Amino acid sequence: MCPVREVRIPKYPECWDSCGSCASGDIFIQSVLVAAGEAISRDDTVVVLETGKVALDIPCPWDGIVLEVLVEENDPIDEGDVIVRIETA
Repeated sequence: MCPVREVRIPKYPECWDSCGSCASGDIFIQSVLVAAGEAISRDDTVVVLETGKVALDIPCPWDGIVLEVLVEENDPIDEGDVIVRIETA
Protein backbone atom coordinates (compact mmCIF):
# COMPACT_ATOMS: atom_id res chain seq x y z
CA MET A 1 0.00 0.00 0.00
CA CYS A 2 1.27 3.47 -0.88
CA PRO A 3 1.78 6.00 1.91
CA VAL A 4 -0.87 8.64 2.57
CA ARG A 5 0.52 12.12 3.19
CA GLU A 6 -1.13 15.28 4.40
CA VAL A 7 -0.63 18.60 2.66
CA ARG A 8 -0.74 21.36 5.29
CA ILE A 9 -0.79 25.13 5.24
CA PRO A 10 2.87 26.12 5.70
CA LYS A 11 4.17 28.31 8.48
CA TYR A 12 3.39 31.94 7.80
CA PRO A 13 6.38 34.23 7.21
CA GLU A 14 7.70 35.89 10.37
CA CYS A 15 7.26 39.31 8.76
CA TRP A 16 3.46 38.89 8.97
CA ASP A 17 3.60 39.48 12.73
CA SER A 18 5.96 42.44 12.61
CA CYS A 19 4.71 44.24 9.49
CA GLY A 20 1.13 43.13 9.05
CA SER A 21 0.90 44.38 5.48
CA CYS A 22 0.22 41.03 3.79
CA ALA A 23 -1.93 39.34 6.39
CA SER A 24 -4.46 41.94 7.35
CA GLY A 25 -7.79 40.45 8.42
CA ASP A 26 -8.84 36.82 8.22
CA ILE A 27 -6.97 34.31 6.08
CA PHE A 28 -9.24 32.02 4.09
CA ILE A 29 -9.36 29.66 1.12
CA GLN A 30 -9.96 31.67 -2.05
CA SER A 31 -9.88 28.72 -4.50
CA VAL A 32 -9.58 24.95 -4.30
CA LEU A 33 -7.84 23.66 -7.44
CA VAL A 34 -7.92 19.88 -6.86
CA ALA A 35 -10.56 17.21 -6.32
CA ALA A 36 -10.56 13.69 -4.91
CA GLY A 37 -9.37 11.13 -7.44
CA GLU A 38 -7.19 13.55 -9.43
CA ALA A 39 -3.52 12.94 -10.14
CA ILE A 40 -1.32 15.73 -8.81
CA SER A 41 2.32 16.55 -9.42
CA ARG A 42 4.89 18.08 -7.13
CA ASP A 43 4.56 21.89 -7.12
CA ASP A 44 1.01 21.87 -8.55
CA THR A 45 -1.11 24.46 -6.75
CA VAL A 46 -3.57 22.82 -4.34
CA VAL A 47 -5.35 25.92 -3.00
CA VAL A 48 -5.06 29.68 -3.19
CA LEU A 49 -5.18 31.61 0.10
CA GLU A 50 -6.59 35.11 0.44
CA THR A 51 -4.88 37.15 3.13
CA GLY A 52 -6.68 40.45 2.80
CA LYS A 53 -3.91 42.03 0.72
CA VAL A 54 -2.38 39.19 -1.31
CA ALA A 55 -3.32 35.81 -2.75
CA LEU A 56 -0.88 32.95 -2.09
CA ASP A 57 -0.61 29.68 -4.02
CA ILE A 58 -0.05 26.63 -1.80
CA PRO A 59 1.78 23.90 -3.76
CA CYS A 60 1.78 20.15 -3.28
CA PRO A 61 5.15 18.80 -2.08
CA TRP A 62 4.72 15.34 -3.71
CA ASP A 63 3.40 13.51 -6.76
CA GLY A 64 0.32 11.41 -6.05
CA ILE A 65 -3.44 10.94 -6.18
CA VAL A 66 -5.75 13.22 -4.18
CA LEU A 67 -7.67 11.06 -1.73
CA GLU A 68 -9.54 13.73 0.19
CA VAL A 69 -9.97 17.51 0.08
CA LEU A 70 -10.59 18.87 3.57
CA VAL A 71 -11.34 22.52 2.76
CA GLU A 72 -13.78 24.49 0.64
CA GLU A 73 -13.75 27.98 -0.80
CA ASN A 74 -14.21 30.69 1.85
CA ASP A 75 -13.17 28.39 4.73
CA PRO A 76 -11.02 30.16 7.33
CA ILE A 77 -7.56 28.59 7.58
CA ASP A 78 -4.50 28.74 9.81
CA GLU A 79 -0.93 27.56 9.50
CA GLY A 80 -0.56 23.83 10.06
CA ASP A 81 -4.14 23.00 9.01
CA VAL A 82 -4.46 19.92 6.77
CA ILE A 83 -5.93 20.85 3.39
CA VAL A 84 -5.68 17.59 1.39
CA ARG A 85 -4.59 14.00 1.82
CA ILE A 86 -2.78 12.33 -1.08
CA GLU A 87 -1.57 8.84 -1.80
CA THR A 88 2.06 8.95 -2.90
CA ALA A 89 3.99 6.38 -4.89
